[in-house]
This record gives sequence, C-alpha cells and structure tokens, in this order.
Amino acid sequence: MPAEESPVQAPTPRTFLLGPQRFNQSATAALRSLETDRPVVTINSGWEEREDDVGELDAALDGRAVHLRLYNRMLDVLDKDRRFAAAALAIRDRHDDLFSIYRLRLQTVLAGAYAVQRRLATREDTAYGALDDAIDVVRHVDAWYLERLGALYADEDLVDSAASSEVIHWHRGEIAGALAGAGAVVLPGGNIATLLRTLRIFATELPPEVPVIAWSAGAMALTEEVALFHDRGPEGASETELFDRGLARVSGVVALPHARTRLRLEDRPRSAIMARRFGDRHCLLLDEGVVLEVSADGALPGGSRVLGIDGAIHELRRA
Repeated sequence: MPAEESPVQAPTPRTFLLGPQRFNQSATAALRSLETDRPVVTINSGWEEREDDVGELDAALDGRAVHLRLYNRMLDVLDKDRRFAAAALAIRDRHDDLFSIYRLRLQTVLAGAYAVQRRLATREDTAYGALDDAIDVVRHVDAWYLERLGALYADEDLVDSAASSEVIHWHRGEIAGALAGAGAVVLPGGNIATLLRTLRIFATELPPEVPVIAWSAGAMALTEEVALFHDRGPEGASETELFDRGLARVSGVVALPHARTRLRLEDRPRSAIMARRFGDRHCLLLDEGVVLEVSADGALPGGSRVLGIDGAIHELRRA
C-alpha cells in the first residue's frame, strides 16, 4: 500500500507590532530579521494626501518598498465609478449617524459603570456583582454597534456596485499580484478610518505566508476590533470607543499605540474599567521602542506590557 501523504501544514503568519516609528526606526531591524530579498509592499493609505511622501519610509525599508497607493487608487475609483461613489458616500453618512448614536449610548452606560465602581471603592465584597453587570451592559452596547455596522457593510447597493465595478476589479488585480510576490508587507500609521476604508474597498487580503510589520494605525488595522481612545485630547478625556472591524490577522488583542501619551495610565480605576471591558483580549500598550512578534491567536511574547483588570500595567512573563 502506498504511504499516506503527510497533511500540508498551513504557513504560520509572522506578524510584528511596533511602537511609533518617527523617532525610532525599529521597522528596519524587524525587516532585516526576516532575511528576505523580495519586494516590501507598503500600505500607507492612512497618510491620505501625503501617501506619496515616502522618502523616510523608503530609507527605513532599505529602498525595497513597493507602494500600493491605496488612497490614490480609491480616489481613482470614486472619480471613475459614480455608482459606487454614491453608494460608498451613502454608507459613510449612515456610519457617521450610527457612530454618533453608539457614542451617546456608550457614554451613558460607561458613566453608570464608573458610578458603580466609585460606590464600591470602599467595600470589600463585590456587592452582588454590580460592577460586572454594569460592564456587561457596556459590552452589549459595543456588540450592538458592531452588529449594525456589519449590516451597513452588507448593504445590497454597496456590494453590488463594488462587484460590478470594472475599475475596482482592475485595481484589485494589481494589488493581489503585488501582495503575492511580496517578501513582507508594511502598514504604517495615519488616519485609521481611511486606512480601513481603502482596505475594504479593494478587499485587501494579506497572504498568511507573507510576514507583516505594522505600527500605529497599521497595528490597529490588523486586530479584530479597532478601538479609538484619547484621554488627553484638546477637549479633555474621551471614552474608548470601538470604531470598526479590522483584518483579524491578530486575535485576542486591543492595540493601543502611543499609550503613554494618549492614556491616563496613572488613573487606575479608569484603566481597570477598560481592561475589564475587553477582558477576553489583551489591552496591549505599544509605545516607542516596542517590537513584538505576535502569533495569529494573539499569544504575546514575554515582556509585552498590558493593562490588568486591577488597572495596573503588567509585563507578561517570558515562556
């Protein structure tokens, strides 16, 4: 009898999440560690009108970058395909409306959670699980928003106009070809809404066998759910909000770039609510100098800094 063939093992994705790169080009070291001489594909559409201002990025990537220019491709689609442009604009406006309602609901339920937390601060018992229940209400509002957002993206007019668009199909073919020949893919930061929008328009899929290096908004885009946060905004602290679904290349992680400058990490009660809200996911702090290789199931390497449910910063132990 012929010997049974061994099952083909699926490639293990290599994914690097980095801290900010403006003053610390750890992206160069991460790229060189891959020991590939193939092209390095970049997706920097979050830079919007600065998408072609890539001199510093090219230098950091050893001059081997091939830029997908998704932002410019999106403008080309919107200019040439008026039916898709109208559908996309309508969905954007409906998303804005949905997000405003979500924000209103979220502020109300989070205020309730903070109030319960303050009431329990001097107690030693859990007071009937009141805080856990209050946080469950916050999670319910998050889930409601993401469910309604999914329904928006499934809008028949948007889906049909994209499926029938010749210009979108042409761009998708070029993008898929570039990604298939890549030695690595790099996603820098920028405007997370624009980055996600361009990835979605072109149905961009990152091949699992191709390593990915990402930071700031690029790191956020690789996760399952993208959270917006800013405790030090010009108008004061804003609540952490789920904004959109990401590419889900990395699971079990809420990416928090620039955490030290954007979060009031010294406010442990506030941090504790955030960590408990995302209790099944690590709230991962991505500050300057951080270089983490993360597995597809969200397993983080030793030394990763995360928020604990006690509101403190914890450093994961090395295996």
